Amino acid sequence: MKYVQFAENRPFDIIMLGRVAIDFNPVDYYKPLSESTTFKKYLGGSPANIAVGMARLGRKVGFLAKVSKDQFGDFVINYFKKEGIDTSHISYCTNGEKLGLTFTEILSETESSILMYRNEAADLQLSVDEIEEDYMKQAKAILISGTALAQSPSREAALKAMSLAKKHNTVIIFDIDYRPYNWKNADEIAIYYSMVAMNSDIILGSREEFDLTQKLIAPGNNDKDTAAFWHKHGAKIVIIKHGKEGSTAYTNDGNQYGIKPFPVKLLKSFGGGDGYASAFLYGLLEGWDMIDCLEFGSASAALLVASHACSEDMPSAAKIQEFIKECKEKYGDMIARV
Repeated sequence: MKYVQFAENRPFDIIMLGRVAIDFNPVDYYKPLSESTTFKKYLGGSPANIAVGMARLGRKVGFLAKVSKDQFGDFVINYFKKEGIDTSHISYCTNGEKLGLTFTEILSETESSILMYRNEAADLQLSVDEIEEDYMKQAKAILISGTALAQSPSREAALKAMSLAKKHNTVIIFDIDYRPYNWKNADEIAIYYSMVAMNSDIILGSREEFDLTQKLIAPGNNDKDTAAFWHKHGAKIVIIKHGKEGSTAYTNDGNQYGIKPFPVKLLKSFGGGDGYASAFLYGLLEGWDMIDCLEFGSASAALLVASHACSEDMPSAAKIQEFIKECKEKYGDMIARV
């Protein structure tokens, strides 16, 4: 069953709105960040990673963003162009704002942490004037990242994009993507997260992220009740993630589909969610069955946590398919399916 209908005659499969950053991942990993001395630079930020992932899978992707007027901003635009991502709606900041910097700690295969510098972050400077109705009309779907809602003017820009998408029957995807930086308090988070979730066709988040989203309107729910609440408000697919325990997609016909992580030797514990989202959404756009979309997403996530980078190591469809085939030959067809 197709739970989401995409307008097939539009030039862009998806347009992303949200965080673009620069990641610095340690090369001398498995030690505290305070002792790491050598880092490798990558394009970062969850929506940026998802954009690269979907472009690698052959989808036509656009991006709405502000970047810093410096060599890091140039790096982002050039990287996107190299990946075939439309940059016509990415512009430079004019008041000295800088791209966020993320330093990651790879302490062990299962322990990682992130140190972010996001004061006066460039991505939060996106304004309503830069959200054009014609661009929204050209997309089958838009993805709004929760970090875009943390401050003005970005939050108003995101809400305008949401409204225009709604007006033109563009599918709205909300990746909650909670980061504590830039938010004032939990009530502020709940107000803006719930506003977007109420208008979304697809919502992706962890248990913690859903608790933050519905704090003021439906607190204390379990996963099934959470999914039912958002289905009542119009969501077609609600995905609740539980890290190494896997994830479940709840659909608005009352069904649920569970997936487990594929077995893989971990290098780090971050980045998997972005690989998951890009591959899952690719499957939806391809018209696959829900469980096949989830399996593809889980396989992509496994490849990401086994690699050093996020954006740079986003896999092709052929690589994901080969990984699934190898795992099933080794462990059995139901290795990731619940």
